[in-house]
Order: sequence, then structure tokens, then C-alpha cells
Amino acid sequence: MSLLRAVEIEEKLKHLQGWSRQGQEIVREFTFGNFVKAMQFVNMVAEQAEAAGHHPDIDIRYNKVKLALVSHDAGGLTERDFQLASSIDQIPT
Repeated sequence: MSLLRAVEIEEKLKHLQGWSRQGQEIVREFTFGNFVKAMQFVNMVAEQAEAAGHHPDIDIRYNKVKLALVSHDAGGLTERDFQLASSIDQIPT
């Protein structure tokens, strides 16, 4: 999959709620009522990521979950990062 240009990345970010570009990744932080709800969300992300064959970096801090997406094999952001981000956004929070 080919790398997206900066202008393409910015345009795609306009269609994702809460995601931002940090270096070569797109990231979003989610906050939940407690640790158990955060972990339930992470498990749902894991199912979608596994189905897509594309896995985010996940940082869990009690009730906060930070996701970072980048296509490591391509060396930057590709369409599949935005597809997974969009899919993750469909998970109830």
C-alpha cells in the first residue's frame, strides 16, 4: 500500500473525530468510566484489528486508552490506517 501525502492525510483527518497526526502516526485517546470498561473497549479494538490484519499500538492507563496507527511495513501512513481508525470509531464508547 502506498504512503499518503501530507495533504491527503490532513483531508482524511477531517472525517475522523478525535484523531490527530503526531509525527508519522495518527492517534486518539479515549476515556472510560473505569478500568474494566477501558479493557472491554481494547478487546473490541483487538477483534477489529485482527480482522483487518492491521494492529494499533495501544497504551492503557487505568481508564484511558491511547491508540496509535501507522503502517510500519510501508514506513508511514496509508489508507489502511484510516480504514482501521474509521472502524474503531464505530465501537460504542
